Amino acid sequence: MRLDKFVSYALNISRSDSRHIIGAGRIKVNGRIVMKSDFSVDETRDAVDFDDERLAYRRFLYFMLNKPRGYVTSTRDPLHPTVLDLAGDYSKYNLFMTGRLDIDTEGFVLLTNDGKLAHKITSPKNNCRKKYYLLTEEGFGEEDIQLCREGFPIRDGKGRTVKTRPAELEILSDAEAYLTIYEGKHHQIKQMCRVLGKTLKYLKRIQIGPVALDPALKPGEYRPLTDEEINKLKNQFTLIAHSNKL
Repeated sequence: MRLDKFVSYALNISRSDSRHIIGAGRIKVNGRIVMKSDFSVDETRDAVDFDDERLAYRRFLYFMLNKPRGYVTSTRDPLHPTVLDLAGDYSKYNLFMTGRLDIDTEGFVLLTNDGKLAHKITSPKNNCRKKYYLLTEEGFGEEDIQLCREGFPIRDGKGRTVKTRPAELEILSDAEAYLTIYEGKHHQIKQMCRVLGKTLKYLKRIQIGPVALDPALKPGEYRPLTDEEINKLKNQFTLIAHSNKL
Protein backbone atom coordinates (compact mmCIF):
# COMPACT_ATOMS: atom_id res chain seq x y z
CA MET A 1 0.00 0.00 0.00
CA ARG A 2 1.19 3.53 -0.77
CA LEU A 3 2.27 5.51 2.26
CA ASP A 4 -0.02 8.45 1.47
CA LYS A 5 -3.01 6.11 1.33
CA PHE A 6 -2.06 4.53 4.67
CA VAL A 7 -1.70 7.93 6.35
CA SER A 8 -4.94 9.14 4.81
CA TYR A 9 -6.86 6.18 6.21
CA ALA A 10 -5.08 6.19 9.58
CA LEU A 11 -5.65 9.90 10.25
CA ASN A 12 -8.99 10.16 8.42
CA ILE A 13 -7.65 12.99 6.26
CA SER A 14 -7.55 13.64 2.52
CA ARG A 15 -4.84 12.15 0.33
CA SER A 16 -3.49 15.63 -0.45
CA ASP A 17 -3.22 16.43 3.27
CA SER A 18 -1.40 13.16 3.88
CA ARG A 19 1.10 14.02 1.13
CA HIS A 20 1.74 17.38 2.79
CA ILE A 21 2.44 15.68 6.12
CA ILE A 22 4.76 13.15 4.49
CA GLY A 23 6.60 15.88 2.57
CA ALA A 24 7.12 17.77 5.82
CA GLY A 25 9.10 14.84 7.23
CA ARG A 26 6.59 14.04 9.97
CA ILE A 27 6.16 10.36 9.07
CA LYS A 28 8.49 7.55 10.08
CA VAL A 29 8.34 3.98 8.79
CA ASN A 30 10.08 1.48 11.03
CA GLY A 31 11.93 4.32 12.75
CA ARG A 32 13.15 6.08 9.59
CA ILE A 33 11.75 9.33 8.16
CA VAL A 34 10.13 8.75 4.78
CA MET A 35 9.25 11.72 2.56
CA LYS A 36 8.01 9.90 -0.54
CA SER A 37 4.24 9.57 -0.82
CA ASP A 38 4.47 6.52 -3.08
CA PHE A 39 6.66 4.61 -0.61
CA SER A 40 5.24 1.11 -0.17
CA VAL A 41 4.22 -0.07 3.31
CA ASP A 42 2.70 -3.27 4.66
CA GLU A 43 -0.18 -2.19 6.90
CA THR A 44 0.01 -5.46 8.85
CA ARG A 45 3.76 -5.44 9.54
CA ASP A 46 5.33 -1.99 9.20
CA ALA A 47 5.38 0.48 12.10
CA VAL A 48 4.24 3.90 10.88
CA ASP A 49 4.56 6.91 13.21
CA PHE A 50 3.21 10.45 12.89
CA ASP A 51 5.13 12.94 15.05
CA ASP A 52 6.43 9.88 16.96
CA GLU A 53 2.90 8.61 17.65
CA ARG A 54 2.11 5.13 16.29
CA LEU A 55 -0.61 5.09 13.64
CA ALA A 56 -3.22 2.36 13.40
CA TYR A 57 -4.51 1.57 9.93
CA ARG A 58 -8.24 2.19 9.53
CA ARG A 59 -9.88 0.15 6.85
CA PHE A 60 -13.11 2.14 6.92
CA LEU A 61 -13.87 5.84 6.66
CA TYR A 62 -16.92 7.60 8.11
CA PHE A 63 -17.99 11.18 7.37
CA MET A 64 -20.85 13.42 8.42
CA LEU A 65 -21.87 15.74 5.58
CA ASN A 66 -24.38 18.58 5.74
CA LYS A 67 -26.06 18.33 2.34
CA PRO A 68 -27.16 21.65 0.84
CA ARG A 69 -30.08 22.14 -1.52
CA GLY A 70 -29.35 21.53 -5.19
CA TYR A 71 -27.27 18.39 -4.66
CA VAL A 72 -28.41 14.83 -5.28
CA THR A 73 -27.49 11.78 -3.21
CA SER A 74 -26.16 9.57 -5.99
CA THR A 75 -22.72 8.67 -7.27
CA ARG A 76 -23.21 10.55 -10.54
CA ASP A 77 -25.90 12.57 -12.23
CA PRO A 78 -25.84 14.14 -15.73
CA LEU A 79 -27.86 17.20 -14.67
CA HIS A 80 -27.01 17.99 -11.06
CA PRO A 81 -23.99 18.01 -8.74
CA THR A 82 -23.82 15.12 -6.28
CA VAL A 83 -22.83 15.03 -2.62
CA LEU A 84 -19.63 13.25 -3.66
CA ASP A 85 -18.61 16.44 -5.45
CA LEU A 86 -18.42 17.99 -1.98
CA ALA A 87 -16.19 15.23 -0.62
CA GLY A 88 -12.99 16.32 -2.36
CA ASP A 89 -10.32 13.62 -2.51
CA TYR A 90 -12.60 11.24 -0.63
CA SER A 91 -14.82 10.86 -3.69
CA LYS A 92 -12.23 8.32 -4.92
CA TYR A 93 -12.75 6.03 -1.94
CA ASN A 94 -15.92 4.22 -3.11
CA LEU A 95 -18.06 5.84 -0.45
CA PHE A 96 -21.66 4.81 0.17
CA MET A 97 -24.36 7.40 0.89
CA THR A 98 -26.62 6.10 3.64
CA GLY A 99 -30.15 7.34 3.30
CA ARG A 100 -31.08 9.38 0.25
CA LEU A 101 -32.30 12.95 0.44
CA ASP A 102 -34.26 14.77 -2.26
CA ILE A 103 -32.49 17.50 -4.19
CA ASP A 104 -34.37 20.22 -2.28
CA THR A 105 -33.80 18.65 1.16
CA GLU A 106 -30.88 19.59 3.38
CA GLY A 107 -29.10 17.83 6.19
CA PHE A 108 -27.19 14.83 7.47
CA VAL A 109 -25.80 12.39 4.93
CA LEU A 110 -23.43 9.70 6.19
CA LEU A 111 -20.61 8.85 3.78
CA THR A 112 -18.69 5.64 4.39
CA ASN A 113 -16.91 2.80 2.63
CA ASP A 114 -18.18 0.41 5.33
CA GLY A 115 -20.78 -1.38 3.24
CA LYS A 116 -21.97 -3.57 6.10
CA LEU A 117 -22.80 -0.59 8.32
CA ALA A 118 -24.39 1.30 5.43
CA HIS A 119 -26.66 -1.69 4.76
CA LYS A 120 -27.65 -1.96 8.42
CA ILE A 121 -28.60 1.71 8.56
CA THR A 122 -30.77 1.53 5.44
CA SER A 123 -32.29 -1.92 6.02
CA PRO A 124 -35.99 -1.59 6.99
CA LYS A 125 -35.76 -4.50 9.45
CA ASN A 126 -33.34 -2.59 11.68
CA ASN A 127 -35.69 0.34 12.37
CA CYS A 128 -32.85 2.87 12.32
CA ARG A 129 -34.35 6.21 13.29
CA LYS A 130 -33.98 9.36 11.23
CA LYS A 131 -34.99 12.71 12.68
CA TYR A 132 -36.06 15.67 10.56
CA TYR A 133 -36.79 19.34 11.13
CA LEU A 134 -39.95 20.51 9.33
CA LEU A 135 -41.22 23.99 8.51
CA THR A 136 -44.73 24.15 7.05
CA GLU A 137 -47.24 26.81 6.07
CA GLU A 138 -49.96 25.26 8.23
CA GLY A 139 -49.73 24.59 11.94
CA PHE A 140 -49.51 21.23 13.73
CA GLY A 141 -51.90 19.92 16.35
CA GLU A 142 -52.44 17.00 18.70
CA GLU A 143 -54.35 15.12 16.01
CA ASP A 144 -51.20 15.15 13.85
CA ILE A 145 -49.19 13.65 16.69
CA GLN A 146 -51.75 10.87 17.07
CA LEU A 147 -51.90 10.12 13.34
CA CYS A 148 -48.11 9.83 13.15
CA ARG A 149 -48.11 7.57 16.19
CA GLU A 150 -50.73 5.27 14.67
CA GLY A 151 -49.42 5.29 11.09
CA PHE A 152 -51.37 5.91 7.90
CA PRO A 153 -51.34 4.93 4.20
CA ILE A 154 -48.83 6.38 1.74
CA ARG A 155 -47.32 5.10 -1.53
CA ASP A 156 -44.05 3.23 -1.75
CA GLY A 157 -41.54 3.54 -4.59
CA LYS A 158 -43.53 1.09 -6.72
CA GLY A 159 -46.82 2.90 -6.31
CA ARG A 160 -48.25 0.41 -3.82
CA THR A 161 -50.26 1.57 -0.82
CA VAL A 162 -48.39 0.88 2.42
CA LYS A 163 -48.90 1.97 6.01
CA THR A 164 -46.23 4.01 7.74
CA ARG A 165 -44.66 2.63 10.88
CA PRO A 166 -45.34 4.54 14.10
CA ALA A 167 -43.51 7.87 13.98
CA GLU A 168 -42.88 10.60 16.53
CA LEU A 169 -44.01 14.18 15.88
CA GLU A 170 -42.70 16.82 18.28
CA ILE A 171 -44.29 20.25 17.82
CA LEU A 172 -41.83 23.13 18.27
CA SER A 173 -44.07 26.04 17.31
CA ASP A 174 -47.21 26.63 15.26
CA ALA A 175 -45.54 25.63 11.98
CA GLU A 176 -42.33 23.91 13.11
CA ALA A 177 -41.81 20.35 14.24
CA TYR A 178 -39.41 17.45 14.55
CA LEU A 179 -40.49 14.22 12.87
CA THR A 180 -38.71 10.96 13.67
CA ILE A 181 -39.29 7.95 11.43
CA TYR A 182 -37.96 4.40 11.57
CA GLU A 183 -38.01 3.54 7.88
CA GLY A 184 -37.27 5.23 4.57
CA LYS A 185 -40.04 4.92 2.03
CA HIS A 186 -40.12 6.89 -1.24
CA HIS A 187 -40.47 10.64 -0.47
CA GLN A 188 -41.85 9.57 2.90
CA ILE A 189 -41.69 12.85 4.81
CA LYS A 190 -43.25 14.78 1.93
CA GLN A 191 -45.99 12.19 1.55
CA MET A 192 -46.72 12.23 5.27
CA CYS A 193 -47.00 16.02 5.24
CA ARG A 194 -49.47 15.88 2.34
CA VAL A 195 -51.63 13.36 4.18
CA LEU A 196 -51.55 15.60 7.26
CA GLY A 197 -52.62 18.54 5.11
CA LYS A 198 -49.38 20.47 5.50
CA THR A 199 -47.51 22.41 2.83
CA LEU A 200 -43.83 21.69 3.40
CA LYS A 201 -41.62 24.76 3.07
CA TYR A 202 -38.32 23.43 4.41
CA LEU A 203 -36.97 19.99 5.32
CA LYS A 204 -33.69 19.03 6.95
CA ARG A 205 -32.45 15.71 8.34
CA ILE A 206 -30.75 16.35 11.67
CA GLN A 207 -30.07 12.86 13.03
CA ILE A 208 -29.30 9.29 11.91
CA GLY A 209 -29.62 6.68 14.62
CA PRO A 210 -28.06 8.04 17.83
CA VAL A 211 -25.80 10.52 16.00
CA ALA A 212 -26.95 14.12 15.49
CA LEU A 213 -25.77 16.47 12.77
CA ASP A 214 -23.02 18.74 14.06
CA PRO A 215 -24.55 22.25 14.25
CA ALA A 216 -21.12 23.71 13.44
CA LEU A 217 -21.22 22.20 9.93
CA LYS A 218 -22.42 24.67 7.33
CA PRO A 219 -24.27 23.40 4.21
CA GLY A 220 -21.73 21.70 1.98
CA GLU A 221 -19.26 21.02 4.79
CA TYR A 222 -18.28 17.64 6.20
CA ARG A 223 -16.08 16.15 8.90
CA PRO A 224 -14.95 12.69 10.02
CA LEU A 225 -17.10 10.97 12.61
CA THR A 226 -15.48 10.71 16.01
CA ASP A 227 -14.70 7.27 17.42
CA GLU A 228 -17.54 7.79 19.89
CA GLU A 229 -20.02 8.51 17.08
CA ILE A 230 -18.85 5.49 15.08
CA ASN A 231 -19.27 3.24 18.11
CA LYS A 232 -22.75 4.64 18.77
CA LEU A 233 -23.84 3.83 15.22
CA LYS A 234 -22.48 0.30 15.43
CA ASN A 235 -23.69 -0.43 18.95
CA GLN A 236 -27.31 0.44 18.16
CA PHE A 237 -27.49 -2.60 15.89
CA THR A 238 -26.01 -4.84 18.57
CA LEU A 239 -28.85 -3.74 20.84
CA ILE A 240 -31.42 -4.30 18.07
CA ALA A 241 -30.11 -7.80 17.40
CA HIS A 242 -30.24 -8.59 21.12
CA SER A 243 -33.81 -7.30 21.51
CA ASN A 244 -34.95 -9.33 18.49
CA LYS A 245 -33.81 -12.50 20.25
CA LEU A 246 -35.79 -11.80 23.40
